[in-house]
Amino acid sequence: MGKQKSGALQGALELLILSSLVQGSLHGYGIAAHIEKVSEDALRVEEGSLYPALHRIEQNGWIKPEWRISETNRKARFYTLTAAGRRQLAEEEANWRRITKGVDRVLRFA
Repeated sequence: MGKQKSGALQGALELLILSSLVQGSLHGYGIAAHIEKVSEDALRVEEGSLYPALHRIEQNGWIKPEWRISETNRKARFYTLTAAGRRQLAEEEANWRRITKGVDRVLRFA
């Protein structure tokens, strides 16, 4: 995601992060790799965007961090979705669907 972000792009990044954690805990690199893989390389999240977003999301109480040993035997911060995070994810998904539906309508009538 680019250096300049509108509220929609920032919200999209938060949505992608939260949805990446639905299946279980991941560390930062794992979240970025998941987004890249699932999007079939269409989306790439840079560290400069990812870690500030993780910090914001943590501050909002939507994720809980925990230090653990990664699959490469290194200490890493793993993030887990909280109940509040699941509620936020549902809200963000609904909002995203409204936005994309509106954009689609505009494109069809252009």
